[in-house]
Amino acid sequence: MPPLLSDVICQCRSGEIHPGIDPGGRAEGEPSSAPPSKAVPRQPVDGDCHADPGQSAHPCDICGGPEQEHRLKVLFQVLDVNGDGGICVNDLTIGLKKLGVHRTEHELMKIVKAGDKDLDGQLDFEEFVHYLRDHEKKLRLVFKSLDKKNDGRIDLQEIMQSLRDLGVNISEEQAEKILKSMDKNGTMTIDWSEWRDYHLLHPACNIPEIILYWKHSTIFDVGESLLVPDEFTAEEKKTGMWWRHLVAGGGAGAVSRTCTAPLDRLKVLMQVHASKSNNMHITGGFVQMIREGGVRSLWRGNGINVIKIAPESAIKFMAYEQMKRLIGSNQETLGIGERLVAGSLAGVTAQSSIYPMEVLKTRLALRKTGQYSGILDCAKHIFQKEGVAAFYKGYVPNMLGIIPYAGIDLAVYETLKNSWLQRYATDSADPGVFVLLACGTTSSTCGQLASYPLALVRTRMQAQATLEGGPQMTMTALFRHIIRTEGPMGLYRGLAPNFMKVIPSVSISYVVYEHLKITLGVQSK
Repeated sequence: MPPLLSDVICQCRSGEIHPGIDPGGRAEGEPSSAPPSKAVPRQPVDGDCHADPGQSAHPCDICGGPEQEHRLKVLFQVLDVNGDGGICVNDLTIGLKKLGVHRTEHELMKIVKAGDKDLDGQLDFEEFVHYLRDHEKKLRLVFKSLDKKNDGRIDLQEIMQSLRDLGVNISEEQAEKILKSMDKNGTMTIDWSEWRDYHLLHPACNIPEIILYWKHSTIFDVGESLLVPDEFTAEEKKTGMWWRHLVAGGGAGAVSRTCTAPLDRLKVLMQVHASKSNNMHITGGFVQMIREGGVRSLWRGNGINVIKIAPESAIKFMAYEQMKRLIGSNQETLGIGERLVAGSLAGVTAQSSIYPMEVLKTRLALRKTGQYSGILDCAKHIFQKEGVAAFYKGYVPNMLGIIPYAGIDLAVYETLKNSWLQRYATDSADPGVFVLLACGTTSSTCGQLASYPLALVRTRMQAQATLEGGPQMTMTALFRHIIRTEGPMGLYRGLAPNFMKVIPSVSISYVVYEHLKITLGVQSK
């Protein structure tokens, strides 16, 4: 029976190589030009884990004893099947099978890709050591986050709770299966050495992989910033990767909003001006905008819409982290209910801070040619004619819209995510581009549909002063007026261009986000 990876590690501690495997990685019985290796014991050295039989073992940084270099050389020689000084995917496939470790080709390719600094398609000894040390740091963070009781062991309930915190509900039987796959001594708990040995040459870190792969609000931008912020793993916060994600997301949002700005401006015009007597259509709306101000007029209001991304994202992220502390959770990640509360409060904080920019965006989108010379001129005119209060028109329906938008988007996204993870996540939590785009598009569409009437009322209240002779109504009065004069469908004016921009917005923001991640050196896999 082939030795387990942990067995090789243990044998390395005492300086022995398994008699069935020589340093070149050849199994017993395979032809070799060199004499077959035998178990060669060495004299115990000061500091060895087992130098004193009465002394308890204490794990080192990588494989359990202080002589890392010697042990890693042995493991490298075992995996370097053809003895050429480099470990490729084929070497890993053969070498790990001999050690009783079974990984898919996709997983092995991820290992080589993650450690291959010189891009030659294989790992030399230095790259191999660097990969294992770096990977074990990640594993320590994951183990610590799962060990809720801080007793150095992970039990059945901790596995279930950790997944539940991420919105993934599994049965006790499924959790038991996960635990048994790592539990070598039959205690029905996983200690650090069992966890490390199981994952040492496994590219996926299971629980945090879900956080890494299923980012949502950071990646997708549909023009509205009402989504619950994404979670970041302890490693991402520690290494500073979180701000790179936010910068990449902000850049992606800027490109996405600019590309879909004509549809967004058309939506605003239809929300404000369309009625039973003025039944504005998509084609007619575009023709009207181009006749009035030329092709450039299609992007009116886009400048301020892009500018507000940075302060809103930064404020929301900081507010979300503060809300998590106020909720009192000491866990790395929150449950869905806690996320919704913390995310909604963070959204209210961010929207309150930048709301005057929302009003400016609406006024600039509705402006006629020559009405304002720019953003500052528009702000000056509003302040002089209407006062400071004008910058907060529509504030109440906007804040009320956060709850249905964020809540339904989060619920739909988590439901789709859980469904995919339970059915298809056998080797990795990576859903792939199309699944991620489909889930993001569906959840955003559902969230927008639920909150759209409030968004329309907000936009009309922001625009009231631009309608000559129009009544200045409160939120409830405006709701009643729309239903009385236009019927319930009047609350959904502009919905068509709004939905038309969802798929291109999500797709563009994802592509740009992925490219910016590479540019900024984000490593999330």
